[in-house]
Amino acid sequence: MKIEDVKAHVMQAELKEPFGFSQWWFHKRGAMIVEVITDEGLVGWGEAYGPPEATGAILEKLYKPLVVGKDPFQVSVFWEELYNRFRDYGQKGVMVAALSGLDIALWDLMGKALGVPVYKLLGGAFRNEVSAYATGLYLKRTDDVPKELAHEAECHVKAGFKAMKMKIGYGYERDVVYVKAVRDAIGPGVELMVDANHAYDASSAIRVGRGIESFEIGWFEEPVPPEDIQGYIEVKRALSIPVAGGECEYTRFGFRELLSKRAVDIVQPDTCSTGGLSECKKIAAMASAWGVRYLPHVWGSGVALAANLHLIAAIPPASMSANPVEPIFEYDTTENPFRTELLLEPIIPQNGSLKIPQGPGLGIDVDRKVLNRYSCK
Repeated sequence: MKIEDVKAHVMQAELKEPFGFSQWWFHKRGAMIVEVITDEGLVGWGEAYGPPEATGAILEKLYKPLVVGKDPFQVSVFWEELYNRFRDYGQKGVMVAALSGLDIALWDLMGKALGVPVYKLLGGAFRNEVSAYATGLYLKRTDDVPKELAHEAECHVKAGFKAMKMKIGYGYERDVVYVKAVRDAIGPGVELMVDANHAYDASSAIRVGRGIESFEIGWFEEPVPPEDIQGYIEVKRALSIPVAGGECEYTRFGFRELLSKRAVDIVQPDTCSTGGLSECKKIAAMASAWGVRYLPHVWGSGVALAANLHLIAAIPPASMSANPVEPIFEYDTTENPFRTELLLEPIIPQNGSLKIPQGPGLGIDVDRKVLNRYSCK
């Protein structure tokens, strides 16, 4: 079996209702879906996180010529060769994100060719389903933000979620008011995490963290910019809230510094940008060696959901004991047709949990009508 073609499906969809966070407002959603086609008719699907136009161009113009005509089972060889070919200017960012999408598609192909789920190729499943937390609670166009956040939080609880993550990063006073509104709405029995999307410097993040510590926060995500490793360390030392980060980091080389300096309590690589399944399996092993919890960042289509579910199935608990600390899975609840429409059978939580797909490869089928409907080409 040989790779016959590699396609980048660049998609875009306008949102019915914009939503904002600490950095900007979303008015549309985009995605770049990778399709790898073999001479035997098998197709593998992957996804690259980041600017779709950029990752799509890199995939088709730079990576495709180097893999067409070759054996798709050479996935680790491809990863090393492609990374090394462009490492002088591609150690982080869209070059690695495009490589991630290709890598995921090749794992999907291998699973289909062998007739087994990807998690079996990754070493087996520690679990057949995983608890999910609802990611949402963004800003909306409303005169009463606390009331709107409280209402959305209540809806997540009614939907069966036992944990959720909200956005902060709007300044000390607003952050404290918004977090209090959500905690009051959901009560003490639901886990609540916060994400500043690197809005603060270390001193500001520490002040905010101390202001919300009493609300029983599960973790404080991206309190400072990803480049500020020392800032992460300062925030981690100052707060009782666990500190999480890593969605903007790339490859095992980038995570080596984050882990060796013990800058975070929870590491959050994005499988669709940090190097794909091949690299994330290695980063997960590094995190285990350093005693750091690994919880993937998930923000994409149904393809991204499936890839991350197979990965999280193969990651051991944080502690192999009679009462293990099991991972928890990020489920984006914002408007996203690529999550809700792209797969013929969308991945939807049931009572706050997600089942690991059991079909060959990623265990998904892409709806080509939806792929074409949102295509930018």
